[in-house]
Amino acid sequence: MASYGGGYTKTSYGAQGGDDGGGFMGASQQGSQAGGSKSYSDDSLRPVTIKQLVDCEEAYPGADLGIDGVPITQVTLVGQVRTANPQATNVTYQLDDGTALMDVKKWVDAEKSDDDNNADPKFAPGTYVRVWGRLKSFNGKKHVGAHFIRAIDDFNEVNYHLLEATYSHLYFTKGVPQQQANGGDAGGDSMFVDNGYAGTNAAAAGTSGAGNEKLAGCTRNARVMYDFINNSPGGNEGLHLNQIASGTGLSVRDVLSAADELLGNGVVYTTIDDETWAILDY
Repeated sequence: MASYGGGYTKTSYGAQGGDDGGGFMGASQQGSQAGGSKSYSDDSLRPVTIKQLVDCEEAYPGADLGIDGVPITQVTLVGQVRTANPQATNVTYQLDDGTALMDVKKWVDAEKSDDDNNADPKFAPGTYVRVWGRLKSFNGKKHVGAHFIRAIDDFNEVNYHLLEATYSHLYFTKGVPQQQANGGDAGGDSMFVDNGYAGTNAAAAGTSGAGNEKLAGCTRNARVMYDFINNSPGGNEGLHLNQIASGTGLSVRDVLSAADELLGNGVVYTTIDDETWAILDY
């Protein structure tokens, strides 16, 4: 996964090697929670990328750390272990998620003898892990204090997490998606990319009110076909099956099925042959 640019440490996500995680001074720390006025029950878990954690700033020493203008305490992140540095009281893992690098410290209880509470690294370099913890800052350097770390067995979890972090970011920066705010389907695909036809949402914005009403019961493919024809200079002759399939990325079978829907709703009609359609304006 490529690094997002902008002056951050260049990572080698998916590869071996990297900088040493280094030690940790066991002095007092400033966490993401100030004043002791909050409890864990007040915190919400936020999926994040490491770059988001690197970017967030303290307004003043001891202040709440925030992302997108929202204070954060509990976070979850995924990444590949680059280094593991065991010490007497903790194990420091350096994680790389393709956006930046971050130290994750798992504290151990020396008085407990079980396997989960010793300073031996549980995760070797190259292992993909999910972390739950709190973002902390000490002497201007951030790290995550881990409550729990586990290995990732299915790489789909990595992709899912990045989508979830993206959704959370858009929610806090852009607000509720318009189609949800309107209480219905706006005909677009929200944060996901259309199959081969990136202009669907823009086209839908220019569709007439009457057309939208007639498309209310249509499938996504029918809407894509309608919008493509409606926004293409085809004149009264309309557009042929092959042009529509090529321009929208739909298969021939999908175009024919969509055409049957649109014909049934009375919003298109055939012109020079049975595989050429134009918009029926009335």
